[in-house]
Amino acid sequence: MGKIYIGISGWRYRPWRGVFYPEGLTQSRELEFASRQLPTIELNGSFYSLQRPSSYTAWYEATPPGFIFSHKGNRYLTHILRLGDGIEPAMANVMASGVLALGEKLGPFLWQLPPNFRFDAERLERFFRLLPRDMQEAQALARQHEPRMNGRVALDIDTNHKLRHALEIRHEGFNDPAFVALLRKYKVALVVADTAGKWPDYEDVTADFMYIRLHGAEELYASGYDDAALDHWAARIRAWASGSQPSDAKLISDKPPPRRANRDVYCYFDNDIKVRAPFDAQHLIARLG
Repeated sequence: MGKIYIGISGWRYRPWRGVFYPEGLTQSRELEFASRQLPTIELNGSFYSLQRPSSYTAWYEATPPGFIFSHKGNRYLTHILRLGDGIEPAMANVMASGVLALGEKLGPFLWQLPPNFRFDAERLERFFRLLPRDMQEAQALARQHEPRMNGRVALDIDTNHKLRHALEIRHEGFNDPAFVALLRKYKVALVVADTAGKWPDYEDVTADFMYIRLHGAEELYASGYDDAALDHWAARIRAWASGSQPSDAKLISDKPPPRRANRDVYCYFDNDIKVRAPFDAQHLIARLG
């Protein structure tokens, strides 16, 4: 099977202290602790604002070898510019902000669209063409950052591994086979999002990896996953990791994906309100061995 990474979305939550995190653990060591319990974390502070190079360097140093960060793209591109005019310098600023300092620990980029964003093939294709496909492309793009970023950029790289991108949708207007074809053309993964029925939850395979976000089985961002739910997701992950797909996959397109011997899978629990995410992640890891 492909590599399977199961983790959490973010790690800095007050209710986790004394429950997931040991009593007395300082906030500055929470990432160090979490990264020894789970193999991957989705960085979500980068969605709300550009982070600083010093933060990325600290996160890299706090985590063990082999750890993987997924990086949530800045909402300025997706929610303010809506992938329209101005995305080129905005993307350059994201790549220059310090993300390159994660080096070999940098995993997929997650790009989340707002609920009122409908399928727009022209706008999406322009965005997909801009996405850097390896660290050197990201570095070249970062060098085009806006002058306002001077003094808070990190442009050096010491690896040129492949970069992956995943797109999370929240509007039924994407229920269009042309959308799946566009994702496959640019090898962008469609995020499989479990949102307690609030937003679309399609499962088309569109890239050489799968990206799953589990926001809550019954209540968004709050409810946990019981044994039956975890068994359900474990079976789906096994299918995707083995290069196949679940027999009951919820599909937009009737065209099958390209055949693969295996497929990497990234899965993040985002049901953080009631301190379920890290424990659900650990239980799912146990099921997958």
